[in-house]
Amino acid sequence: MVRDLPQSVLFCCDHNAVRSPMAEGITKKLYGFETYVQSAGVLSEREIDGFAIAVCAEIGVELSRHRVRSFDEMRQWGDDLSSFDLVVALSPAARHKAVDLTRFCHLEVLYWPIADPTGIGEARSEKLAAYRRSRDQIADKLLETFGPPRAEAGA
Repeated sequence: MVRDLPQSVLFCCDHNAVRSPMAEGITKKLYGFETYVQSAGVLSEREIDGFAIAVCAEIGVELSRHRVRSFDEMRQWGDDLSSFDLVVALSPAARHKAVDLTRFCHLEVLYWPIADPTGIGEARSEKLAAYRRSRDQIADKLLETFGPPRAEAGA
């Protein structure tokens, strides 16, 4: 069932280095400025993943300037979780953290269990294939949830 695109959405995963930045970038490409989109992680001790950058570049999504941040850093930088209309958790740890942080505010948390590609494959081609699968899972969930891309998006 397709639902209305929220005015603001936060994607979250474990480290904000692979899945949630991909979701943020793909959402911006598909839906443009119709919604405010950000991402965060439970932790933030990593940098944006090079394979995530590569597979998103294949579909015209720029991630190389993404700066990793955690829920705690969001709060320190003045981003209030309650200012979002929707939180989409892409990993079990992110789901747990999002539910915990939203227990006192009326904020919907969706859980999309997107595969973590970081430990899959030995060869570069195998790793890229795993990252593409995760990227495509995210794109498919976005289209399933919010419908087709908007004509003016991605410009």
